[in-house]
Amino acid sequence: MEVVKVEHVSRVFGEVMAVNDLTLTLNAGEVMGFLGTNGAGKTTTIKMLLGLIKPTEGTVSVMGGDPSDPQARARIGYMPEIAYYYPYLNARELLDFYGGICGLDKKTIRSRADVLLEKVGLADAAKRPLKTYSKGMLQRAGIAQALLNDPDLLVLDEPFTGLDPLARIHFRELMKELRAAGKSIFFSSHELGETELLCDKVAIMKKGHCFYQGPVKQLTGEGEKNLERLFLDVLEKGEVK
Repeated sequence: MEVVKVEHVSRVFGEVMAVNDLTLTLNAGEVMGFLGTNGAGKTTTIKMLLGLIKPTEGTVSVMGGDPSDPQARARIGYMPEIAYYYPYLNARELLDFYGGICGLDKKTIRSRADVLLEKVGLADAAKRPLKTYSKGMLQRAGIAQALLNDPDLLVLDEPFTGLDPLARIHFRELMKELRAAGKSIFFSSHELGETELLCDKVAIMKKGHCFYQGPVKQLTGEGEKNLERLFLDVLEKGEVK
């Protein structure tokens, strides 16, 4: 099943072509890394996947429908690169708040929050105000809120930012668990090593154009190349060799 389908999508802001003729697909149970430098069109694409903005040309489909449709949005979990949470709330109250927005009942919120706070390593800090959290802890709280509605599609913008090495390992294992459960994950990242370890496929963007989209193993072969080298080929030469 095609969870995400982007067909010949372009997005223009004034005279700026942020995304130019992008086509990509993400199937159920796949993890896609969305790569590129700042200004490559990654965040614009994510906003279109979430239904926050419309493409100037082309079509975006999520779970077979318009991503701005409330039924489609209910099946998406999203974590922005920089999240601004109410600093006086603690992590459990944060999940209560977002669970209410998602329309979850209190019993469901409580049971899911218990599991998620344990998974992201915040169980012992769940009653501390968010204003006392480090950047990495806020990132883990963001991961928990993105998973609270048990989404079929998880969209993450730079999820590894601020995570220490142990938290990265735990988060990587969590994403593998979600993939094994049939969830689809689409994430942008500058962390090429994590992307190579985790992803089934990647898309590499440069100035709004997608220069490569396909399986990681096809890109890197039998270990003779790595994702970092190939990413640099795209940036410097506009092609994958």
